[in-house]
Amino acid sequence: MDRSPENQTPPPRAPLAELLVSTSGGRVLLAGLALTLAYLVWLAVCFILDPDHGHILISMTATEIVFGRAACMTLGYSLGLGNRVVIPLCTAVETLSVLIVYGLIVLGCRHLIVFKWMQRTLEAINEAARRHQNTIQRYGIIGLFLFVWFPFWMTGPVVGCVIGFLLGLRTWVNLTVVLSGTYVAITGWALFLRHIHGRLAAFNPYGSFLLFVLVIVLVLAGRYLYRRRHKLPPRNP
Repeated sequence: MDRSPENQTPPPRAPLAELLVSTSGGRVLLAGLALTLAYLVWLAVCFILDPDHGHILISMTATEIVFGRAACMTLGYSLGLGNRVVIPLCTAVETLSVLIVYGLIVLGCRHLIVFKWMQRTLEAINEAARRHQNTIQRYGIIGLFLFVWFPFWMTGPVVGCVIGFLLGLRTWVNLTVVLSGTYVAITGWALFLRHIHGRLAAFNPYGSFLLFVLVIVLVLAGRYLYRRRHKLPPRNP
């Protein structure tokens, strides 16, 4: 009987629930999804109790996800919010992003589960992580910690946690380093942007909104230049 690898039947894949519970990546993903559900419930409660405030929180959440922490913080300050709201919101959204993306990447790299509807996004994150892997590997954990200070999509904690995985860091070490660096970075950016917002508001009442627009333009320009530099294909609608 021919027992060559290509003629052997692959072992059956474990059920999804078992994969999520029995693997470190799955448990991280489950934690991220559970916390995301709690966050969405909190947003819904805030919206029900105060629709205007709820709209602001939802807008900030969407801005954080799409454009990053600098844009989210600038939007919050321009709408009259203080650090007591801006810092926790950014911290929550970036923590959820790290947990979910890390879980998906780990399960995907180990071929335990494939999400076709997210495959292109995950491939882009994975590719960005590989581009920075050698640079960060020179400085180890310190390099990874510093890497997450950058506020844009392809250089922050989401990509940082993937780099930690590619470097072979244990899950708890990877997440501790990435999230610690993220929280320190969020606090630093909050103090800086809050100071800039105060100066602009004193100079011109529309200054803070102009800063928000400027940050969005810089993010979009950075993404465009990144795609041109690495010759990435345009996204399909």
